[in-house]
Amino acid sequence: MKKKIYFIAFLCLCITALVSCSNQPTAEERIKEFVASWNKQDFTKMYTYLDEKSKNSITEKDFISKYENIYSGIETKNLKVSVKEEKDNRFKVTMKMETMAGKLQWNETIKAVEEEQSKDKSWYVNWSPSLIVPDLKDKEKVRVSTIKAERGSITDRNGTPLAFNGTATQIGVIPGELGNTNGAKEKLAAILNMSIEEIDKKLNQSWVKENLFVPLKTVSSTNEEIITKAKELQGVGTQDVPSRVYQCRESCAHLIGYVGDITAEMLEKKKDEGYTASSVIGKTGLESLYESKLRAKDGAVIYIADQDGNKRKEILKKNAENGQDIQLTIDSNVQESIYNQLKDGEGVGVALQPKTGEILALVSAPSYNPADFVLGISADEYEALSNNEHKPLLNRFKATFSPGSTFKLLTAGMLLENNVWSPDQKLAISGPWQKDKSWGSFHVNRVGSSPNVNLYDALVTSDNIYFAQGAVKLGPEKFLEGAKNYGFGEKLPLKGYDVSTSTISKDGKMESDLLLANTAYGQGEVQVNPIHLASIYTSIVNNGNMITPVLLKSEKSGQVWKEHVMSEKTTEEVRKGLIGVIKDTHGTARAAKIPGVTLAGKTGTAELKKSQGEQGAENGWFVMTDVDNPSLLVTMMVSNADGGSHSVVPKVKKVFEDYYASNPLQ
Repeated sequence: MKKKIYFIAFLCLCITALVSCSNQPTAEERIKEFVASWNKQDFTKMYTYLDEKSKNSITEKDFISKYENIYSGIETKNLKVSVKEEKDNRFKVTMKMETMAGKLQWNETIKAVEEEQSKDKSWYVNWSPSLIVPDLKDKEKVRVSTIKAERGSITDRNGTPLAFNGTATQIGVIPGELGNTNGAKEKLAAILNMSIEEIDKKLNQSWVKENLFVPLKTVSSTNEEIITKAKELQGVGTQDVPSRVYQCRESCAHLIGYVGDITAEMLEKKKDEGYTASSVIGKTGLESLYESKLRAKDGAVIYIADQDGNKRKEILKKNAENGQDIQLTIDSNVQESIYNQLKDGEGVGVALQPKTGEILALVSAPSYNPADFVLGISADEYEALSNNEHKPLLNRFKATFSPGSTFKLLTAGMLLENNVWSPDQKLAISGPWQKDKSWGSFHVNRVGSSPNVNLYDALVTSDNIYFAQGAVKLGPEKFLEGAKNYGFGEKLPLKGYDVSTSTISKDGKMESDLLLANTAYGQGEVQVNPIHLASIYTSIVNNGNMITPVLLKSEKSGQVWKEHVMSEKTTEEVRKGLIGVIKDTHGTARAAKIPGVTLAGKTGTAELKKSQGEQGAENGWFVMTDVDNPSLLVTMMVSNADGGSHSVVPKVKKVFEDYYASNPLQ
């Protein structure tokens, strides 16, 4: 009986052993499980698959950190490991990954070893460091060396740098030499506009030593006052550091923009474009709009260093690619001249070469110093800019505004082109005027006009009633058609800058004579982009053709955007009136006269109020160009202008005088 029981027990043990053996994975299955964890970068799970020999060569902690540090250091992406069985429990493993130096692919052979671990007999992986990067050996390190590339420069038409790669000045202290007598730290904090707490935080970093230079703040190398004052303090020193430099500072901040460190959000959007966490990227202006051209693509070398830190083997190398330089049509002297006229208030200025359409200046005021963003703007400083009631961060030359009487060029052209009346026809006009009683209390006013007015008189004295009556007589359909011919409702064909589209009314319609009359002299709902307005005025020196504005020297200039918005005969009549605006003793811009130069222009005052009779702010406009030898056209608008357009006329005149000083009349 006992023998029978022993036999049954023995049989059960055998069956159990057989069942256990049948549940044991094959060598191939174990290797595939290991590879699956590898593809997931689950390094903790990977370690459980190592054989005893491998585990004795590296601890779990070191195994995990080695993978994590190397993969992070070479910026591994899109890891893909595949496995193929060969023979004798050996398997060919192919590893593919993208790194900061490019795509890396190599093959290794790994062996599956059958052994018992923790009473569990199975197949395990005989691991080696070469499964991280090719030919890596024990106690060796993987190193990355960056090959720096240069971002492209932005220059003006004459090659003057507007944005380039230069240096800034880093102000810092050597802690062991920084005395605290006479409140040295307090004085330094005041000079650098930092708090004592901010300085102490930097001095208390883990790497800081008494004899090491500790950077506190980076400032522009041109900021001599701060640099000099700081260096007068004991223990304070400076060093040059690479930096993007903006030569024209506030005068072209909105045009050029600035660069900054890439954010996590931007990096996620551009993760497939080769950017890294240490990349610099254009944030605003042309720096952003032409990022793909200006961008510097750093190179990198991934290599193996031996135990002494010497380079043993280069694994992968990507050469650096410098960014492309961009030359603008901008004249930095004109840019600076316009900014100097606008910097103390709010406004916008545009300058064109009226025959070619080359943009000589794009100015928005007030402005900011782009270096503040590049070198590190504090939260308080940024908040002050953002909350400033004058909106220094707003780019005004991209926006649209009510043009006031500068719009009368268009109305004059429409009236003559549609034979509403002849240019010499005298109209008996008295004001105020309204078409009929349906306008209620609203009426059109005029200032300084004579009782009998022709086109020349109406332009010279800026007679609102003349143009309002003419537009009503012309009718809404032809008026809208005429405005469309000048590009209203159409995207401005300006490469490199996306600006707001000029509109004739909120809904593109003109359903009342009252709105039509108001629009005729630049009020109502009409909104104009200042670059577009400048392009419209090029027609008076181009036989009625509007020239396409261009910003890059590489672009073909002198191209017609809108052909024959006015016939040559109409253009001549309108030009005659615009010359009178400056030359005539009754002209609204007679203060703009410059001896020896024939100038044509138009003033405009846009009244910003909800209803007639109430008080409201005024935006003053003035557009002027030289006529006989057209080389400069300036459009300028000043917000909240005391005296309306009359306060803008001398500013534009000064820009022309500055221009002629640098470009003498022949």
